[in-house]
Amino acid sequence: MAASPKSFYRPAAWIALACLVVPMFASYYFDDMFSSISYLFENPSLTALGWDAAGYGLYTSGYSVLCVFGGLVIGGILLDKWGVRVSGSLFVGMMVFGAGMVTWAVLRGGAAALRVAYVGTMLFGLGSEIAGTAVTRSIARWFKGGPMALAMGLQLAIARLGTAFALVLSPRLVQQVQDHVYSLAETARPALVGMGLMALGLILWAVFVALDARASRAEASEESTTVIPSEASVSQTADKDTFRFKDVLGVLGNKNFWLLGLLCVLFYSSIIAFKKFAGAILVPRFDIPAQAAGWMVSMLPFSTVIFAPLFGMMVDKAGKGTRWMILGAVLSLVAHGILAFAPAGVPFWGYLAMVFLGFGYSLVPAALWPSVPKIVPDKVLGTTFALIYWVQNLGLLSFKWISGAILGHYQDPGVESALSGPVAVELMFFGLCIAAVVVAVVFRRTSARHPELRLDAPNR
Repeated sequence: MAASPKSFYRPAAWIALACLVVPMFASYYFDDMFSSISYLFENPSLTALGWDAAGYGLYTSGYSVLCVFGGLVIGGILLDKWGVRVSGSLFVGMMVFGAGMVTWAVLRGGAAALRVAYVGTMLFGLGSEIAGTAVTRSIARWFKGGPMALAMGLQLAIARLGTAFALVLSPRLVQQVQDHVYSLAETARPALVGMGLMALGLILWAVFVALDARASRAEASEESTTVIPSEASVSQTADKDTFRFKDVLGVLGNKNFWLLGLLCVLFYSSIIAFKKFAGAILVPRFDIPAQAAGWMVSMLPFSTVIFAPLFGMMVDKAGKGTRWMILGAVLSLVAHGILAFAPAGVPFWGYLAMVFLGFGYSLVPAALWPSVPKIVPDKVLGTTFALIYWVQNLGLLSFKWISGAILGHYQDPGVESALSGPVAVELMFFGLCIAAVVVAVVFRRTSARHPELRLDAPNR
C-alpha cells in the first residue's frame, strides 16, 4: 500500500477503517468496564469476589506489566518484521484470550481469582496495545497522503465510545443497592458483555486481514505492469526500506521521540488513571450516586466521539499541531484543578471539569499521533508507535498503582489528614498536567527550530 496510497484511501480505506475500529471499541470497553463501579472495591465485604481498593489497583496495573517489560518493544519490532496481518492477528488473539482469563476469574472467584485476573490483564494489556499499534500503523499507511488525522480521530472517537459504553452500561448491569453483597455472577456481568464484543472484534479483524491481503496483491499486480527498474535501483530501494534492529537505536536517539513519549505518559496518565478510579473519586467528592458518576465521566469519551474527528480535520487542514497539544494540556490542567480545589458536594464542578477534560482529551491525541509519522521513516513506524506506547504504559503502570495505594491509605481508619483520598489523588493528576504543559511547550519550540519536519504543516 505504501507505493500508491492515494489510490487506496478511497473508498477501500474507509471499509478497512470500519473493520479496524471494532476490536479497539471492544478493548476500550473491557479495559474500563469496572471504572464507574469501582466503589464496589472500596470494601472487600461488598462483593463475593472480595477485592479491596489496593487489590483493584493491582488488577488495573496488570495491563501495563508486559508492555513495560519488553513486550511492546518486541511487538513493535515484529510488526515491522512480519507485517500487520501476521503480527496483528497474533496480538488480537492474545487480547481476546487475556480478556477470557479475566472473565473466568471474576466468575469463579476464590483465593486465586485476583492472581488469575492479574495475569489475564497482563495478556489483555499487551495484546490490546500491540493491536492498537497495528491499527494505528495500518491507518498511517492506508491514509498516507490523505486525511490521516481525520482517520485517526475517527478511530480514537469510536474506540473511546467503547469506554463511554462501559461507563454508562456497567452501573446498570450492577445496580447500586445499599448494604447489598454482590455475587460473582453480578460482578461479572460487564465482563460477559465485553467477551461478546471481543468475539465481534475478532471476526471483523479477520475481514480486515482479508481486505489488506487483497490490496497488497492488487498493488503487486500494478507494480508488475510498470517499467522494470534497474538492478542498482532495486538494491538501493530495498536497502532503504528494509527494517534492521539497529534502526531501534536510531529511534531511541531521536529527541522528538522522547518528547512525544513523555507528553504521552504525562497526559494519558492524568486521564486514564483518573478514569480507572472515577467512581471512587467522583462519588465521595461531589456526593453523587454511582450512576450519576458514570454519566459524568462518560462525558469524556462521548465528547471525543464528536470532537476528535473535528479536531483531526482541523489539524489536516490548518496544521499548527504543536499549538493544539499545548492547548489540550492546559485544558486538562484546568479540569484537574477544578476536581482538586472546587467545593465538595457540588456536582456542577464535576460536570464543568469533565467539559474541560473532554476537550483536552480530544485535542492532544488529534495532534500528537499524526505527528509520529513525520519524525521517523516508514520502515520503523510500527516500532516507534510501540516504543511510545511502552513509555506511556510505564507511566500508567506506576500511576494506576499509586492511585489505588493513595485511596487505600486514606481509607485506613487510623489515618488522620486534612486531605481526603480523592483530593490527594487529584493533586497528583494536577502535577502531571503541569509537567505535560511544559513538555508540550518544549516540543513546540523544537518544531519551530526544525521546519523541515513539517510538524505544524497541514496534512495534504
